[in-house]
Amino acid sequence: MRAIVQYGYGGPEVLTLARRPVPEPGPHEVLVRVHAAGLNPVDWQTRSGRGVARSMGTFPFTVGWDISGEVVRTGSAVTEFGAGDAVFGMPRFPAQADAYAEYVVAPARDLAPKPVGLDHAQAASLPLAGLTAWTALTAKARVRAGDRVLVHAAAGGVGHLAVQLAKALGAHVIGTASAGKHGFVTALGADEVVDYRNIPFEKAVATVDAVLELGGGDNAARSLSVLRPGGTLVDIAHHGGRGLGAGTGIRVVGMLVKPDGRALRELARLTDQGRLKPFVERIHPLEEAAAAHAYGETRTGTGKLVLATI
Repeated sequence: MRAIVQYGYGGPEVLTLARRPVPEPGPHEVLVRVHAAGLNPVDWQTRSGRGVARSMGTFPFTVGWDISGEVVRTGSAVTEFGAGDAVFGMPRFPAQADAYAEYVVAPARDLAPKPVGLDHAQAASLPLAGLTAWTALTAKARVRAGDRVLVHAAAGGVGHLAVQLAKALGAHVIGTASAGKHGFVTALGADEVVDYRNIPFEKAVATVDAVLELGGGDNAARSLSVLRPGGTLVDIAHHGGRGLGAGTGIRVVGMLVKPDGRALRELARLTDQGRLKPFVERIHPLEEAAAAHAYGETRTGTGKLVLATI
């Protein structure tokens, strides 16, 4: 099979197209013919030696976690899937999953049936970003109907899903985005959009119950001023620093998303209800993984990037 591998850390140029053996599933695993693999910032961070590089083992290795495809074979203990089933998921994260390949072996518990209303490219763009947004809103911030939620980088990969999921939970949603992306964020369901390049968001946002920090820089520290006492800052970008929020009465929590087949089924349910739809900006063929990484690292895109393997 074709796969993207790297023999050392570095820029996008270290991503190399190679031929590797098709893996065999263990008793609790399935072999998936990958139709599409989603890209996420952790992919290029790990490629360069940051991110979750410590979990990747020895070179050569393959980055990437998000997949959508078709089950080819199942392990002897797998009962929930069969050959021909369309599935999607984020297997093994943060351990190596080899998603940038034509075939992937994944634990059955890390997968879910592909949403009926999404094609494979859309489905592949959803798991890591969708699970991040869902976990941040439900488990970390505990958002309820009527809450006011601020989503930074609302047009980005996680942000554009977080806006939709927060609305599905009944929240009043405020997003930050550059002026050219306001129409996109409003169409996602945001009640307010702030042009962070034109005005400091803390001067434009009234008190909120929760903040999802995805933008980086000093956003986390500045976000404390717009949170109510007892509110929650979910520092997804991990730029807040140790001790942020101490003595303020505000909860500051970090997170690392984990595979969760049950939560994936919830995301699929919301997509099939028309309440959640991932936006795929670009689809690159597998052999253009380096170009896809180079574009992703510009941080100028909207929504998600995907590699097509078929």
